[in-house]
Amino acid sequence: MPTTTTTWTRHHILSLADFTPDEYDMVLQNASRFQKDVLSRGTKKVAVLQGQVVTNLFFEPSTRTRSSFELAAKRLSADILNFSTATSSMTKGETILDTAKTYLAMGANIMVIRHREAGVPHAIAKEMDRLNSKVSVLNAGDGQHEHPSQALLDLFTICTLLDSDNPRLRLLKDKKIAIVGDILHSRVARSNIWSLVASGAQVHLAAPPTLLPQLFASYPQEICSNLFVHWELEPALKNADFVMALRIQKERMKEHLLPSLREYYQLFGITRSKLRMCKPNVKVLHPGPVNRGVEISSDLMDDPEFSLISNQVTSGVAVRMALLYLIGSTKFM
Repeated sequence: MPTTTTTWTRHHILSLADFTPDEYDMVLQNASRFQKDVLSRGTKKVAVLQGQVVTNLFFEPSTRTRSSFELAAKRLSADILNFSTATSSMTKGETILDTAKTYLAMGANIMVIRHREAGVPHAIAKEMDRLNSKVSVLNAGDGQHEHPSQALLDLFTICTLLDSDNPRLRLLKDKKIAIVGDILHSRVARSNIWSLVASGAQVHLAAPPTLLPQLFASYPQEICSNLFVHWELEPALKNADFVMALRIQKERMKEHLLPSLREYYQLFGITRSKLRMCKPNVKVLHPGPVNRGVEISSDLMDDPEFSLISNQVTSGVAVRMALLYLIGSTKFM
């Protein structure tokens, strides 16, 4: 069973903005242990959350994240309650907080929340604390704010590649990581900025000006020293160790922000020829779902020599097991 070298005290996981290096390493170490001792072996379950109830409150459509959290909870032997907006009492006027309190009354111990509006997981966590419920809330993506578990699985994917036996935060120190795409609408980018800069990596953002406003250059000083903004692709890719492409989120765009997807692909789409500007052993990531031929060429996406996309999906279960285990274990302290 996974162990921690220091004590985990965080009750909710809502943002990576205040994560400490020790917390990052605890997630990485526990995810690595789950990957090796559970997911890669014939025994697919451990009883570390047996008797606890994990509720997936997804107010927004999701495939990878929801399935990953559900599988992670099952691997930890937790009981699972899944919420669907279409079949819930919200269609009759029930509020989000009332829905959360309904699941609290059913015995929920951990609530995994996704919502299209920023701040909803925080509001539910605040209400659970006000009720002294001891329920932990895990943010599975809120609006354009953050997506902590995605950034942590990205971190785990990279660190495991660099040292499969001992993935740790400092492995990324001075590595150059380019994040390319619809950064304006990306909660994944915001969480990755916190985690990657905390590691000491040099993070380069690249996108058209309409998808990368100047506000990304106005982070706190300790962030800005390792964060660089580019409105052209070449300076971001030059000598990069890793390239993370982001999905063009047309469903979140309220204005016409791109001339065409074809032009975007020509200027910012990740292809084999453009990767020649990077380090020879460069690797490519994408949080998914992928618009093939828009953010990344289809052949590159499927090439294991460059692509870590399938690794990210696999990493997701291990990392979410680690997160559920860590916040679940605090309930016995």
